[in-house]
Amino acid sequence: MFFARLAAIAALSALAFPVAAQQFTITHPLPLNSHYGAGAVAFKDEIEKRTNNRIRFNIQRSDNERENIEALQIGTGDVTVTSTGPVGNFVAESKIFDIPFLFRDYAHARGVLDSQVGQDVLGRFPAANLVGLAWLENGFRNLTNSRREVSKPDDIKGMKIRTMENQVHMQAFRTLGSLPTPMAFSELVPALQQGTVDGQENPIPVIVANNLNQVQKFLSLTRHVYSPAVLIVSPAVWNRLNDADKAVFREAAKAAQAANRARVSADEESGVDELRRRGMTVSTGVDMSGFQAALQPAMEGWGREFGAANIERIRNWRAN
Repeated sequence: MFFARLAAIAALSALAFPVAAQQFTITHPLPLNSHYGAGAVAFKDEIEKRTNNRIRFNIQRSDNERENIEALQIGTGDVTVTSTGPVGNFVAESKIFDIPFLFRDYAHARGVLDSQVGQDVLGRFPAANLVGLAWLENGFRNLTNSRREVSKPDDIKGMKIRTMENQVHMQAFRTLGSLPTPMAFSELVPALQQGTVDGQENPIPVIVANNLNQVQKFLSLTRHVYSPAVLIVSPAVWNRLNDADKAVFREAAKAAQAANRARVSADEESGVDELRRRGMTVSTGVDMSGFQAALQPAMEGWGREFGAANIERIRNWRAN
């Protein structure tokens, strides 16, 4: 009888004092109404739905992607969505995806990242004390500047171009004769306003979401680099999850990927016209072959660094 009463009291206590929800934060560097925001919201909603709100998420904008990644490593951050721009400083193998003119189109890029090629690179994240859950995307990068229209390599010689802190990107612009200036995204708009840099390069969805047309006059559809993004979890969070909750996180990452890519596709469809409407001068007749030829000296170096066969494997990838 005594033990029955104890069991009844325990059951009532559990009803009166339910287990507190686990609360985490997911950071990303763009406005909520963006392709990163779409991915973050889908991730949050899917986890909360599948766990009946036992695991909950806040979404927070945080512009410094490198600091967001470092926070995951030391356990002060939980989850982040980041472009691969700064990821190469932690997972060197990811830099191969930043090589200019590597991907033909979105179907090619998404196919490679979802194939064993992309999964093998995600498998390198734990060595950097990070858990890479899924490839999202930032999109094909295009050049903007405040000085002149750009349609051929000579047009950007001498220009100060903000890049991410990414050695592949910096080498590309250095080879083209411009002055790559790495800085955090949070510093970009003031640098453009003050003339610290003349231009920058980002996908159309980023340019639209951050109103860069207010500080840049010229847009050139160079599509020089496909910029992946990645959903990363802190090992401190991951190791607290049981197997069932890890499976929930993986499924939520798939939902985040689908929502993110759908938003990129939609923004690509309408973004250029929107930037024209906002007053940007858009150069569509870019000499792509000229840019590729000008980058050949850098390509030879990347072939030595990453393996020419590995680069060709990605460049020639076809869906089965």
